[in-house]
Amino acid sequence: MHDFTLTPETKMASLLDSVQQYVSGSALQQLSKQLGADPATTGSAISAALPVLVGALARNASTSEGATALNTALDAHDGSILNNLGSMLQGDTMRDGAAILGHVLGGSHEPVVQGVSKSSGLSAEKTGALLTMLAPVVLGALGKAKRQNGLDASGMASMLGAEAQQAGSQIPGGLGSLLGMLDRNNSGSVMDEAAGMLGKFFGKGAQ
Repeated sequence: MHDFTLTPETKMASLLDSVQQYVSGSALQQLSKQLGADPATTGSAISAALPVLVGALARNASTSEGATALNTALDAHDGSILNNLGSMLQGDTMRDGAAILGHVLGGSHEPVVQGVSKSSGLSAEKTGALLTMLAPVVLGALGKAKRQNGLDASGMASMLGAEAQQAGSQIPGGLGSLLGMLDRNNSGSVMDEAAGMLGKFFGKGAQ
C-alpha cells in the first residue's frame, strides 16, 4: 500500500514521483515480463514516458473546457485502481488504456512512441504497449491527488501546469521538444471526447 499525501508545497513533484513508485518493484517486474523486456530497459522507458504523459495532460487541461472535462472525468475515480496494477495487463483494460492514450496525445502519439523508444532502447512496439499500460496509472494517481487535495477544475489545471514544469526538467535530452509538439489548440476537443470514456473507465476501476 502506498499513501502519498500531497501538500500544497510538494504535490507537484509528488504526483510524478508517486507514479514512478507505483510502477517500480514488483509492478516493474510485471510490466517487463508482459513486454518481454528486461527491467532496466523498461524502467528507462518509464522514466522517459511519464514526464511526457504528465506534460500532455497539462496541455489538455490548459483550456477551461479541457480542464473541466478532465476534472469531471476524474470525479468518477478515487485512485483505488492503483491498488491492483495487475489489472492494467488485462485485455479489456489495455483497450481502455489505448483509448485514453489516444485522446491524451492525439496526433502526437507516434512521435512520442518513437521518442521514448529512441531514448530508452525499448522497441517502438513495446514502447507503445508500455504507454498504454502507463496512461491509466498516471490518471489514477491524478484522480487520487484530486480527491486528497479537494481540487476543482481550476485547481487541477494549476496543479498540472506546475507539474508539467517539474516534468519538463526530467525529460531526457532529445525528448524535450515532444512537449512542444502537443497541440494546445486541440486540447479542449480531446478532453471533451475523452470525458465520458474516462468516467466509465474510472468507475469500473473503482468498483
